[in-house]
Amino acid sequence: MEILDKVKSLLPAEAISRVELEGSELIVYTKDKNFFLTFEQNIRDVVSQIRKRIEVRPEKNLSLDQNFVKQKIQEIVPVEAKIKEIYFEPERSLVIIAAEKPGLVIGRGGETFRQIRSETFWVPRIERVPAIKSDVVEGIRKVLHTEVKFRKEFLNEVGEKIFGERKTNRDWIRIIGLGGWREVGRSCCLIETPKSKVMIDCGLKPGAQNSEQFPVFAAKEFDYNELDAIIISHAHNDHVGFLPALYERGFSGPTYMTTPSLDLATLLWLDNISIMQKGMDTPLYTAMGVKEAVKHIITLDYGEVSDVAPDVRLTFQPSGHILGSAFPHLHIGEGMHNIVYALDQKFGKTALLDPAFTDFQRVETLIIESTYGGNENIFPPRTEVERDFLEIVNKTMERKGIVLIPSFAVERAQEVMAILSENGFQYPVYLDGMIWDANGIFTAYPEYLGRNMQKRIFQGESPFTTQIFKRIGSQADREKAWEDKPCVIISTSGMLIGGPVLEHLKQLAENPNNTLIFVGYQTEGSMGRRIQKGWRELPFKNEEGKTYTIDMKMEVVTIDGLSGHSDRSQLLSYVSRLASRPDRVICVHGEPQRASELARSIYKIFRIETDAPRNLEAIRLK
Repeated sequence: MEILDKVKSLLPAEAISRVELEGSELIVYTKDKNFFLTFEQNIRDVVSQIRKRIEVRPEKNLSLDQNFVKQKIQEIVPVEAKIKEIYFEPERSLVIIAAEKPGLVIGRGGETFRQIRSETFWVPRIERVPAIKSDVVEGIRKVLHTEVKFRKEFLNEVGEKIFGERKTNRDWIRIIGLGGWREVGRSCCLIETPKSKVMIDCGLKPGAQNSEQFPVFAAKEFDYNELDAIIISHAHNDHVGFLPALYERGFSGPTYMTTPSLDLATLLWLDNISIMQKGMDTPLYTAMGVKEAVKHIITLDYGEVSDVAPDVRLTFQPSGHILGSAFPHLHIGEGMHNIVYALDQKFGKTALLDPAFTDFQRVETLIIESTYGGNENIFPPRTEVERDFLEIVNKTMERKGIVLIPSFAVERAQEVMAILSENGFQYPVYLDGMIWDANGIFTAYPEYLGRNMQKRIFQGESPFTTQIFKRIGSQADREKAWEDKPCVIISTSGMLIGGPVLEHLKQLAENPNNTLIFVGYQTEGSMGRRIQKGWRELPFKNEEGKTYTIDMKMEVVTIDGLSGHSDRSQLLSYVSRLASRPDRVICVHGEPQRASELARSIYKIFRIETDAPRNLEAIRLK
């Protein structure tokens, strides 16, 4: 290919044995020891010309014996790094070092990393060992390691498609809504460019039935075999929940997301399978679909620029929503058009994360959420919200009651944990559902959290390992929690749609000393939304399938300000603070009235062309 020939021509011919593609990254293999030790300036010069990422690796015959290398790494790396495992991928000349403190494996300015590379003739890859054991993190790393041959071939194929010649009959850029337009749930949109088709998000809709659960793939423009890439913004079910179904049905292309999103998404998918097996005759996907999805995912860090299609370049930036959540920024063509997909987002500081990124140098089209975009959706100041939340919790503790908090396993639960921990809460806090497993993933990626939270964790003050938090792993543990008054129980699901939270609600609902606190969005039709509307007779089914009711006597409180979404003021502020003023704003991910109200306000305030389109509408951007 032209790009490979170009790289070869710019490097010393006698030192280079081959150049391969791994996705958009160029891998230069060398047979020359001296070149491997001194290549950095050469590569910088080449990168400045071709503007692509390049990594240099030694041929296998240069790499030293694996047992010797393990011993050498243990000698080089300080014992304080707490290396737990060292293993190899000889097909790619990589040595993977799993340690509790990866910063010590890297060393100041990368000094230790470079020493390992130069003294072993292997290229190090460094992974953090979670402070809380995570079967999901271990399982994903094991799959990717055992599938290294497949991954090498797959990534090469992806690279060939990215850099190969492509001709189509399109000369436009347009976006088509396949889900999440004038609704919350099943977020999905298709973007067509002159040379490519990419899809952003592939979600499920909580509480929906039949085909309403997943995106509208019956659109004539959609054929997953034509997709160059799928891009995932973050690991919530309404954005990533349906992805394994595509792989189970035969999709074999790449999906891009951040590394924490991969781990959290896998946790969600496995939980979805368990729920579907209990509640559906035909589950939407099985473990096979999950494994295929994991094998085909390419992870990118924040700020890392990557070609994902012949005329599409992707960069992820922090969205402030959950761990690893990102705004995909698409640079189409050679400066033809730039799209920022700004959902879900939080443009305000939280206990866990810094505010959403705004420093995009070019944005022609901004796609923004409107979950809380309605005229009335104004949250109180954050300090006031946390104070009110703690006051409600403490009053319940004083009357020897139990606080039940329905929560998403990812972000909202950890946000509540951080608030309780930071304010010296001393009562037991029980965690049910996937929350404990999600905590393990959070401890694997502190660098994706806000600066203050990173500082706390690196100083040994992680809120996720505080002694007040106790795991519920069985029915016996639940019964123990119900007797351990006063206490707090945080449990999935966040909208009271299935999950262990319903067992807690059945047990606690009829005691007026207890309190139910909503800390997240409750979709229309969910039991959570019905309780918010005033339902006080809650229907449940027994083991025989017969319906019975429980009287809702516990106190019910909604705390909107703890949401991981921006309110109306923050959304408008986000638009105003962008480094580049967009030509068009598309308001999605909101109930119809809220999407329309936000669109009208953006047009009125900023005089920017706005839309609040419906699913299956197509908008030509250029």
